[in-house]
Amino acid sequence: MKTKIVYMGTPHYAREILNTLIEAEDMEVSLVLTQPDRPVGRKKVLTAPPVKVLAKEYDITVLQPNRLSDEGMEEAIRGTKPDFIVVAAFGQILPKSILDIAPCINLHASLLPQYRGASPVQQSLLNGDEKTGVTSMMMEEGLDTGDILEKIEFIIPDEIRLHALMQQLTADACILTLSTIRAYESITAVKQDESQATLCKKIKKSDGEIDFEDAKMIYNKYRAFEGWPGVFAANGTKFDGLSIVDTHSEHKAFEILSFSHDSVVVGCRKGALQIATLQPASKKAMTAKAYCVGRGLKVGDLIL
Repeated sequence: MKTKIVYMGTPHYAREILNTLIEAEDMEVSLVLTQPDRPVGRKKVLTAPPVKVLAKEYDITVLQPNRLSDEGMEEAIRGTKPDFIVVAAFGQILPKSILDIAPCINLHASLLPQYRGASPVQQSLLNGDEKTGVTSMMMEEGLDTGDILEKIEFIIPDEIRLHALMQQLTADACILTLSTIRAYESITAVKQDESQATLCKKIKKSDGEIDFEDAKMIYNKYRAFEGWPGVFAANGTKFDGLSIVDTHSEHKAFEILSFSHDSVVVGCRKGALQIATLQPASKKAMTAKAYCVGRGLKVGDLIL
């Protein structure tokens, strides 16, 4: 007998977990729920979530409710008689009427109770954490507050950025999903320690603004905000190819300290960073040295 699953998820992370369930010979995904198609990019092209695209490839029924409380949703889920409802980065809280249908397991990309909420992977990088991981948990009406089933931990390398860390955690989440479902009957769920709980918010574009106060803090933003929103000054100039030179020296913010090949070393009030490329607002990216040469900037000047 195959284990019957209703699956809920939206982005690439959730797509990979769905793919793992589809490929598992002892699992049967009978229904997929995901967020509605959204306009993407400057041209606002209506785009299906990655989970929907994959489910359609396998002719799995897909529902895209604005809210799970929409008419017909509970009946559709109940009608498949699932053994489990599996949820990964779905983007909606499950109402009690759906939680009561079958055991609901969530795959969350943090070591709960740390970093409940929308941006746990970015938060672990922003805080310069030594480790992170993935947690499988029972869902309840709160936000990531349910009992913990299993965890996989990962030691975070100092240089790793968001995309590579997300790739690692996605792979671990796929392993954990099958492990938790297959061992479910023998797992003793553990209550979360509320005294250790932290919450993380959705990332906003403005979070990427940097002021060259603290080199380590800026470098962690650079790691966490890879792809979007990136790191940029108040005037819109974007910075890329950052590395830490030191974390304790004291300088004027934005001060050019030296040139190294095509890069420039810039001082912060605390520490210094080497920057490979700059991109002024509405212009093409260029090497940091070319940017400085073009503006007649030398050691001792402020880069902006």
